[in-house]
Amino acid sequence: MAASDNRTVLRLAFWGVPLSLGVMSLKMLAWWVTGSVALLSDGLESTVNVVAAVIAYAMIGYAAKPADADHPFGHHKAEYFSAVIEGVLIVVAALVIIWEAIPALMAPATLDAPALGLAINFGAGIVNAIWAIVLIRAGRAHRSPALSADGHHVLSDVVTSAGVLVGLLLVLGTGYTILDPLLAIVVAGNILFQGWKVISRSIDGLMDKAVPAEEEEAIKQAIAANAGGSLGVHDLKTRQAGKATFVDFHMVVPEAMPVGDAHDICDRIEEAIRAVHPGASIAIHVEPEGEKAHGVRVKVSGALRK
Repeated sequence: MAASDNRTVLRLAFWGVPLSLGVMSLKMLAWWVTGSVALLSDGLESTVNVVAAVIAYAMIGYAAKPADADHPFGHHKAEYFSAVIEGVLIVVAALVIIWEAIPALMAPATLDAPALGLAINFGAGIVNAIWAIVLIRAGRAHRSPALSADGHHVLSDVVTSAGVLVGLLLVLGTGYTILDPLLAIVVAGNILFQGWKVISRSIDGLMDKAVPAEEEEAIKQAIAANAGGSLGVHDLKTRQAGKATFVDFHMVVPEAMPVGDAHDICDRIEEAIRAVHPGASIAIHVEPEGEKAHGVRVKVSGALRK
């Protein structure tokens, strides 16, 4: 990733801290003026946003550090740790919400100043919706797992807020105050699901999951179209580590081919792969014909044949 991209991602992560603090304050104010357990649950989820924003900022800064002797492949995976921690915090918030909702089920309370509370919460939801879109788009554009995880979490917060608003309007319309704690428990279930999704995506990254199928197909096509002169390519492997993508494969060449010619083919292939996957780290193992091939094979256009 270019230095300018790193600065953009870090700047967005930084502004996520004061913004999440502001949203959390608004939601807790909405709970304070109404006494609604559902609004409390929404506010508690936003406290997770604050902690997550701080962790994301710290991890994105660390992940941007260049490779060194102890970390020759870079520090990219630090962003996955941020996402895992965020997922765990989401689960903790959901359990706290359930803990608060159970006593309210036994003794439902009438809401105070509901119109003011709902208006405050609605304003906080609008701010969150805009911020979620910004984070998700930036996470995709800059290949940042931490920003993407934060964006999807904020988006789930928006969905939660919308559900809370609809539910509280039902409470006001029907007079059934027990709907308030029931709604809080439903919100907690949704938060648990979102937390599991964040954790599972991050674990995939920590376990070196391959790039998505469409990206791998683009890499295969780039290799096939630019490996002319070789006898074929096999054992293609890809993996992602935060913003970084690693591509590794074997290329078979005629035994009599000079090293310089094989190197030229490698340069051509690397340039083609980086055209479809900027910043990719590529390792090509050149081997003479006759070696036993394993793994994924890629058909090569214009390759020499025996």
